[in-house]
Amino acid sequence: MSLVDAATLTAPPFPYPRELDELPLPCVDIDTQGHIVRANRAALALHHPEHGDLVGKLGWDLMAMDEKVFSQAAFQAQIQAGGEAPTITRSIFDRSGSFRIYQFHRTLIRDPDGKQAGMRLIGVDVTETTRALQEAQRARRWFENAMASMNDALILTDTLGVIRSANPAAGELAGVTTVNLIGRTIEEVLPTAPDRPANTAAFQHRFAIEKHWRGTATILTSAGEKRSIEISTSPIVDRGSVNGVVAILRKLDAARPLPPDT
Repeated sequence: MSLVDAATLTAPPFPYPRELDELPLPCVDIDTQGHIVRANRAALALHHPEHGDLVGKLGWDLMAMDEKVFSQAAFQAQIQAGGEAPTITRSIFDRSGSFRIYQFHRTLIRDPDGKQAGMRLIGVDVTETTRALQEAQRARRWFENAMASMNDALILTDTLGVIRSANPAAGELAGVTTVNLIGRTIEEVLPTAPDRPANTAAFQHRFAIEKHWRGTATILTSAGEKRSIEISTSPIVDRGSVNGVVAILRKLDAARPLPPDT
């Protein structure tokens, strides 16, 4: 099957490079009203036969219901505005029998007189990539919500001691907003008081990298207030290599009794 023009519509007044018909990616041309007037082999091969002919349909007929209205409005706005058309992502019902996520690279088309005549779209199936990203984002939100629900301060650092994640309780303990913890070292945001009691220890990140560490310390908040805390840390191990540290911190007066420092 070769490139198809709309049989029931006036032939589009703009050229079509024949090599697009051999392109392995679906490519369609749409007139200024949104009708598909040309489709290459890849686009025709992806079209679900139960939906009739691809050529002649409106570009948003095959989109998910919640995308149709705003897609039509966005298309008309782009046609009127002209200029460079940004890449868009849409859910399209194709031959797989389900909605697949396509990223469309768009180019505005002009007729020989320079008048706006339509738009050319080349699609790339990004379903797996998009869903993997969405799943990662859901997992991250779940993790952040779990951290935020903890009463104890929780801090995650890399191997250099730079804080990569922290919950609101950690910010409260340090006397700063949580966002101000990220990117700083744990010793910087929780400095040890110089005149700590004799029975408390200075926390050093290298202890946490080497093994599970538990102890007590007196720290200074951002306001200079002294706080006695207990610290429990463990290396984060990935495939045999340490790539960070998780630290749980509690105010000592509200903490459970600890075994001797290790």
